[in-house]
Formats: sequence, C-alpha cells, structure tokens
Amino acid sequence: MIAIAPSLLAADFLRLGEEVRAAEAAGADRLHLDIMDGRFVPNISFGPEVVAAVRRATALPLEAHLMIEEPDRYVQAFVEAGATTVQVHVENTPHLHRTVELIKGLGARAGVVLNPATPAEAAGEILLEVDMVLAMTVNPGYGGQRFITATLGKIRRLATLIAAHHPACELEVDGGIDPDTAPLAVAAGARVLVAGTSVFRAPGGIAAGLAALARAAGRAADPAP
Repeated sequence: MIAIAPSLLAADFLRLGEEVRAAEAAGADRLHLDIMDGRFVPNISFGPEVVAAVRRATALPLEAHLMIEEPDRYVQAFVEAGATTVQVHVENTPHLHRTVELIKGLGARAGVVLNPATPAEAAGEILLEVDMVLAMTVNPGYGGQRFITATLGKIRRLATLIAAHHPACELEVDGGIDPDTAPLAVAAGARVLVAGTSVFRAPGGIAAGLAALARAAGRAADPAP
C-alpha cells in the first residue's frame, strides 16, 4: 500500500482547519508539517502552536519535519503538541542516535531525513533505530519546487538497504511529488508520498488532487502482469 501525506505548507492558512478536514475526508493517510526556522533552510513556517491547532482538527497521524537548527531543543514541544512522528535531518544533527532516542523516549515515531546531495549510506548506521527514512527530492525550504530526478538512484539504494536490514522501516519521499513524478518515486521503492501543491492547489480541489495522486501511485505499485 502507498500512503499519501499532504503537506500543509501548501494549504490555505486562512482556512487551515477546513483544509485539514477536507484532506482527511478525501482519504489522506497522514499529514506532513514542514517546520522551518529560517536558519537551516531559507524560509520560516510554523511552530508547535500550529501543530496543536491541526491536532484539534483531525485524528490523522501528524509528521513534524524539523528543518531547524538544534532540533533537540524542540522535540518535546512538538510531541506534546500532537506530532506522532518527528523527523530530523542527518545534516544538522551531530548526535543523531541521541536525538532519535529522545524522540522515541517521548512516545513518538522517529524519522531521519536526507537532503538530495546526502548519500543513502548516511542513514545506514541509524537505520535499525528509526521508523522511517525520508528522502528529499527537492532542496528543502520552499514548496512548489521541481522534482530532482537524480534522487531516484538514491531512493533505490535506500529501498535496498531497508529491505536487507529493516523491512518495517518506511521509505518516504518529499518534494515535487505529483501524478507525473509519483510513479517514478514508487517504482524506485518509495512507499509514503509527501505532496503539497499537487493536493492543496490542484485545479479540481483537494479531493481531486488526492485521487489523481493515488491513481498514479497505485499504478506504479501494482503494475499489470
């Protein structure tokens, strides 16, 4: 099964509660929240208060993707706000094992994130400890970017590592995911798709955007014999 996690970075913040409920009604499997501090990435988004507001609007699992400096300082705040998964970058977490243990100790699922230029092998030493690996398919910081096709090789390598050493670990991708790129990511081994613009700004609305993405991903996951 392919899971779809709409990214709230692309939602209409004026109508955030409505957008969240519409995504849930349309069949979203979880929601993805991009937490940006303007330091690790060149953008600022939202903090624990917004996560708490989203939690009040939905029972769906919430992923807090921490694109921030010193993530350890904020993990507890996001878990207490309602995040069920906390994801941290290998590039700015010097004591990654300690951070993962902190997340798990608070009762949340732990994920590690790799930027496009970071090799798949960077996740190898922590793979057995995490619930998911997220491969960025754009450089983090902004929504609406184009999918970097060169990341497909890394997705395949991550899928091979996971299958060999930790099959229960989820492989997620984030960035430029739409009905054209979703099948490429799924064919490479991704099983969770983060999608923002193609869901919340789809011409036919949220339900149409999710349906188109699910159809495209499903075709890649279950090819005809």
